[in-house]
Amino acid sequence: MPTEKLPVLRLHNQKITNPDFVTPQELVAHMGAIQAQDYPMSKWAVGLRVPGTTDADIEAALDSGELVRTHVLRTTWHLVAGQDLRWMLALTSKQIKAASASRDRELGIDSALYSHTNDLIAKALEGGKNLTREEVMLELERGGVKTDSSRAVHFMMNAEVDAIVCNGVMKGKKLTYALIDEKIPPGLVLSKDEALATLAKRYFSSHAPATLPDFQWWSGLSMPDARAGLESIKNELQSFVVDGKTYFFEEKNLAALNPDPSVFFLPAFDEYTVSYKDRSTVFESKWHKEAITSNGIFKPIIVVDGLVVGTWKRTVQKNKVVIEPTFFDPKDKLAIEVMEKATAAFGTFLGLGVEIRS
Repeated sequence: MPTEKLPVLRLHNQKITNPDFVTPQELVAHMGAIQAQDYPMSKWAVGLRVPGTTDADIEAALDSGELVRTHVLRTTWHLVAGQDLRWMLALTSKQIKAASASRDRELGIDSALYSHTNDLIAKALEGGKNLTREEVMLELERGGVKTDSSRAVHFMMNAEVDAIVCNGVMKGKKLTYALIDEKIPPGLVLSKDEALATLAKRYFSSHAPATLPDFQWWSGLSMPDARAGLESIKNELQSFVVDGKTYFFEEKNLAALNPDPSVFFLPAFDEYTVSYKDRSTVFESKWHKEAITSNGIFKPIIVVDGLVVGTWKRTVQKNKVVIEPTFFDPKDKLAIEVMEKATAAFGTFLGLGVEIRS
């Protein structure tokens, strides 16, 4: 299979070109998880893949527990389906804690302190409370724990990884936390081997064609665990080799090899780029620094026929959202009417008109 077909299949499998799920929960379960440190943009990552949904619909799914925003893959936020939260955390928590250990030591945090703060956090939130991080930190201070902005991040992330807290309902424009056991109904219960197989199946169903290093990067698992997950489902996959790299995919994907021309304005940190260790198949290496900053910030991207050709930023105003595109190469600049058509769904998602400033 030629390398230029990889973007075509990824657009298809990520439900960007063939959206066929009805609810945000179904879509996120299909994806396994969607990176979500940029909260507004993560909602659009779901919305663009489930046409007809709105920002308010995603908020409602998060409020109800159908979706959860928490630390579950690597040391960053992701959206996951509520029924997948507990088995996924059981699988990934050890690696997340290991990745945070060095910084924990710098902050003077050990396992005994984490046990204490977990107890204080649980007590502060019990009874269905939804508290902001600042409100939770006040309770920790009252309990004799010194807090600052860095420690606060680690205290709350640890409570998330220990399956104590997850996102609560929004308090104005502020994010809050709630107790998992009060908010999220019991979900799937899987052994480690079952969880590895399930996570690998979710990834290679939704992100293929992809390699084992891609899966290991995305999942945050150790390489032995990532390999075990892939091996357990390998008989369900096809593979091909390009430049010495083995890509895995499902045979049914081949039906998507001849798509119509497409233009998408994808959000910051979208799975289309962030979920692969090797991103050279979706944009030229010379543009890498234009789309991804040196400190790992993935900008919103413009994707034409599967290739990243530029970035965009948005400014939300009272009655409209202003979109300002930047193209890496002037020859790739799109006509205003093409961009208006490509961004109309984003305006509908926000319930606003769209103005392109090019």
